[in-house]
Amino acid sequence: MQLTRFTATAAFVLLLSGSASAQLAISANDAKVKLVDGAVQTVKDGKDTISFIDLNANPPKVIATLNAPASVVGPPTSVALTPNETLALVTSAEKIDPADPTKRVPDDKVTVIDLSALKPSLVSRITKAVSKAGDAAAAQPKIVGTVTVGKGAAGVSINKAGNLALVANRSEGTISVLTINGTTVAEVSKVSLGNDKSGPSGVSFMPDGKSALVSLDGESANRVTVLNIDGNKVELAKRDINAGIRPYGIDISSKGDYAVVANIGRGGGDSDTISVIDVKAKPARVVNTVAVGQTPEGIKMSPDGKFVAVNVMNGSNKAAASPFFKENGLVAVYQMTGSSLNKIGDVPVGKWCQGLAWSKNSKTLLAQCMVEEEIHVIKLSGITSKGLTKSGVIKVQGGPAGIRTAE
Repeated sequence: MQLTRFTATAAFVLLLSGSASAQLAISANDAKVKLVDGAVQTVKDGKDTISFIDLNANPPKVIATLNAPASVVGPPTSVALTPNETLALVTSAEKIDPADPTKRVPDDKVTVIDLSALKPSLVSRITKAVSKAGDAAAAQPKIVGTVTVGKGAAGVSINKAGNLALVANRSEGTISVLTINGTTVAEVSKVSLGNDKSGPSGVSFMPDGKSALVSLDGESANRVTVLNIDGNKVELAKRDINAGIRPYGIDISSKGDYAVVANIGRGGGDSDTISVIDVKAKPARVVNTVAVGQTPEGIKMSPDGKFVAVNVMNGSNKAAASPFFKENGLVAVYQMTGSSLNKIGDVPVGKWCQGLAWSKNSKTLLAQCMVEEEIHVIKLSGITSKGLTKSGVIKVQGGPAGIRTAE
């Protein structure tokens, strides 16, 4: 039976009311750079894109693409979604130098994207019918604004209430505080971290929204710091946590009991680490650290809190002549029991791989790889190495550099 225009419109209204289940993953793709034999080169005419992925589809697939600024600089948490999946924020840490297109300079932009018409479970089922009904335009995300924040805007997170966001400005040592009211996003303040070389990278809210953790990978900092939050007021808690060398990606469990941080090290071929932070403790502190291999770029806890996934570069970003070069990166998955991490196994992926995103049921994992310009789909069906398998890839336009689902 052909879906009528009325039925298509009614279905969108039903979905937006929350009566249907959907899950959207958003990938920010940097087309300004290429990795050539271990060296990052500028692509002067590269056009960055944002890919919108239906995680309910089997296999997951791209359902829309927008042109918008993105950047591989900073941890791959340069995207954030409101909990109801109606708004996304995408940061841009770098842009092409207007004075010299062969170079890149810090950027300070956050793109605001309205997702209210784009719900993957609905689009997957009725795209063709909606198109016939003449409503295809209603199923597209829309850029509704740009916010100027600090130089080197990198990691971004939105609180559980969906009304406040934090942006880590790597190139000036600050955190921008943004308010969210519908599709209106505005910077209301900045928090100075005391040193413009501190390198704020990842930022993650506690579930109650009253505090947040920020990773500082700069030489002058090299720690995780705590922020106190009261409404729109954000300030330093004067509590620092010492994880490993150059803490970078960071994530907090949905229960708010533990956080994990990826320590990317010096890039000298050594095995780097991830650390577990007990955020229930007074004060919060590191309680476990595990070696995972060279350069754990992306780190993400599963929604059920039982697993930690790590995107390990494994030397794949080095020159072929390097004694530390490996053909492939690895996605490793650890079972988490309290603060203990027990490795289930790993899956070989591509080169210079970045962010990770889990499905709601904690059984599907998306892993970004820059060189191949693709996202690997990994299935978790058990707690042995045989239960971790790669089931396909998703091609995108540009190098996928940041990814997120609603949290």
